[in-house]
Amino acid sequence: MRKLKKISIIACIISLSIVQVGFNQSEENHLGVKPWAQKSSTLPLLAAIEEIYSLVSIATAATAPPASSSGVMAEVNGVKFTKSQFNAELKRKLAIIKDQMPADRLKKIMPEIKKQILDDFIIRTLLSQEVKRLKITATEQEITQAVERVKSGLPPGATLEDLLKKNDITNDTFREEVTLGVRINKLVLSQPLAMAKPTDKEITNYYQQNKEKFKAPETVHARHILIAKKPGDDEKAKADKRTKAEMLRKQLLEGGDFVDLAAKNSDDPSKSSGGDLGSFSRGQMVKPFEEAAFSQKVNAIGQVVETDFGYHVIQVLAHNEAKVITLDKKIKEEIASFLQQQKRQEAFNETLKKLRAKATIIVPGQ
Repeated sequence: MRKLKKISIIACIISLSIVQVGFNQSEENHLGVKPWAQKSSTLPLLAAIEEIYSLVSIATAATAPPASSSGVMAEVNGVKFTKSQFNAELKRKLAIIKDQMPADRLKKIMPEIKKQILDDFIIRTLLSQEVKRLKITATEQEITQAVERVKSGLPPGATLEDLLKKNDITNDTFREEVTLGVRINKLVLSQPLAMAKPTDKEITNYYQQNKEKFKAPETVHARHILIAKKPGDDEKAKADKRTKAEMLRKQLLEGGDFVDLAAKNSDDPSKSSGGDLGSFSRGQMVKPFEEAAFSQKVNAIGQVVETDFGYHVIQVLAHNEAKVITLDKKIKEEIASFLQQQKRQEAFNETLKKLRAKATIIVPGQ
């Protein structure tokens, strides 16, 4: 019924380690779905995991001695990223995303992909060199905690071993990545800005300046019975199915049990829960279904609605109007956590800016 990015490895590593040190699981999940947190510049853990694995070849390029090649794509303080290393990384990256977008779209963004690979190498090398220069280390306990954080963030049924195997990454290499992430995180958190707590004034100002983001949308809680169409149904078959939906509606109007009728007749997976679709806002359902659900009176059995899926008998169980979320204690904590992430991202950006300024970076052709 409901309408059916790849990211920089450095941002992923920072996200992974900052979550491990600075935030608990509930904060991370809550921020991930709140409207005011959707534009956070700190990446969430779940979005980070796969890209760390898929771009891990950058790690060996950043730490390996200069290799002979027909050309050098980039050089950072004497560490070279050869053309062969670049091509290997490009091949790996394209293998991941080629089935996720049309060929013409992939061709259009190819320059962006190539630029990202070079940027990843430069950033990775600068940060690796800096944590080494400052002798920043990671303890076994910190590494283990970070690995456990990754495991706990995996989707249900997924295992770390399966994910590593899928991306052709060894346990040793993965552990090296996590170790570097913890070290980089310590580097970032050593900056005063990264540890600065948001003030009450900053929290209030953010709320006042972003009130449009603190609106709970209009929602309805509905259940339905679906008599599904099938490809190739002729007009008679469609008419018979509409008739069946009308008969079910009549039974409901006469006092029939919605849960029982849905379980026995609906062609939607929701029949296992009595046709209950839960709560949804505008834009989540196909248009005819949405228009009917949002216009029906609560508890009424609506007219049969036709969509591309088939014929629906809908009952709205609750209708909640849009409202502004007040600045209570819980929302203050949410905003404070979000602003803290921003401060840490700013500290990371500032650290990287300083490292770039004093580094010798050579990218032929630029």
